[in-house]
Amino acid sequence: MPDHTDHRTAGSTPEPGIEAADTEAEAADRTGAAGRADAEAHAFREVLRGLRVWPGELPSFAPEQAPAEPLPLFRQWLREAAEAGVPEPHTMSLATADAAGDPSVRIVMLHDADERGWHFGTHRDSRKGRELAARPRAGLAFYWAAVGRQVRVRGTVTAAGPEESAADLHHRSTGALAAALVGHQSEVLGSAAELARAADAAWERARREPDAPVPSWTLYVLRAEEVEFFQGDPHRRQHVRLTYRRTEGGWERKLLWP
Repeated sequence: MPDHTDHRTAGSTPEPGIEAADTEAEAADRTGAAGRADAEAHAFREVLRGLRVWPGELPSFAPEQAPAEPLPLFRQWLREAAEAGVPEPHTMSLATADAAGDPSVRIVMLHDADERGWHFGTHRDSRKGRELAARPRAGLAFYWAAVGRQVRVRGTVTAAGPEESAADLHHRSTGALAAALVGHQSEVLGSAAELARAADAAWERARREPDAPVPSWTLYVLRAEEVEFFQGDPHRRQHVRLTYRRTEGGWERKLLWP
């Protein structure tokens, strides 16, 4: 029988041309992949450079006429954003940090804004709940593109008691209660089917028990130390930034360079 055994030793010279051809093919693949990556990066940058903001007229803002405290102005701006057709103007970015100082940010819903502060809710055992327990400080950011406005809020966060937290949840929609009943927020999910089963069961219970308890649900209130209002200028010449800072005697207002 023919012997098909490769008798070359580990240090022997390979058959001429084979390894060289393989190396050239690999180099060509790498060159091609690099070229495609460069083209994709260029195309992406072109997309970014082609995007525009504030194509139309924007409302004016006279900071000298602003109220002495930030809450009335915030309520006015949110109402005007809603009237201008901004979708979900009550959603906001919530930034927190863990015990090591590593930041996290996500979009949540504003539940209220009153003399106590800005209200939002979550499970206390979620990632943001754990981070707030470790570092009870947070930042909020609202952006309403249709009117070219931003509001930033920063301060300390406290957790409301069980009764107020439960009332906050049960004053909301059936869907909100169902989502809260699913629980396990920020935990690893085994499969989409597992979530579907839990969501269906939660919806059924929320319809059946509109006052169903969710012990982990917590209302949080951010007491602002600083609130900044930004009004954009479509010509990018004179953006207006007005900041309120809390002092022992009340609120201090100052203009900032854009």
